[in-house]
Amino acid sequence: MAKNRGNPDKPVTPRSPWVRAVLPNLGGLVVIGLIGLMLWGFAAYISRDGTETSSRLAPTTLRVGSVTSVADEIAEQGPILFPGLGTTEGERTIVLDHVGDDPTVGWIVFYAYPAGGDSTCAVVQVRDDDGEGTRAFTDCNGNTIDVSELSPPPPGVNPVVENQRLLSIDLSGVTDGSGDG
Repeated sequence: MAKNRGNPDKPVTPRSPWVRAVLPNLGGLVVIGLIGLMLWGFAAYISRDGTETSSRLAPTTLRVGSVTSVADEIAEQGPILFPGLGTTEGERTIVLDHVGDDPTVGWIVFYAYPAGGDSTCAVVQVRDDDGEGTRAFTDCNGNTIDVSELSPPPPGVNPVVENQRLLSIDLSGVTDGSGDG
């Protein structure tokens, strides 16, 4: 009896063990490549309109933590720097400071460059001999300035104490397009 090689119901199986091992792997790589290409297409579609911020990409509120623990940290380590908030490009860095003994009041936010200066002149926090942060900063020109000499942020960027316990920073002044640099 002759073999029916043209039988469409019988699947074709490679005879070589090497081919049987390689074909499924190649098929898996093709599938993974197609998934990666599809994800890249989705990302390109989502980011097609430039770098404008939105609440989807740059939330309007930054939750910092407990007012007591953050106030204690600032008392020990100096003001806290939050780099690159409010944009998808990381252009704005803010500094959170606290003054006074009551952790529910006395919160201040600054931009991390000197008042009256340009946002390209970023400051660096001065550290003491133990590596702890201080209330002093060095600007791009090498000048040492106090935290109170940093640039105020635009309206709509301010600390918010919720229920006398939780501290957050309202960033709506920079995420809605009304803030500067």
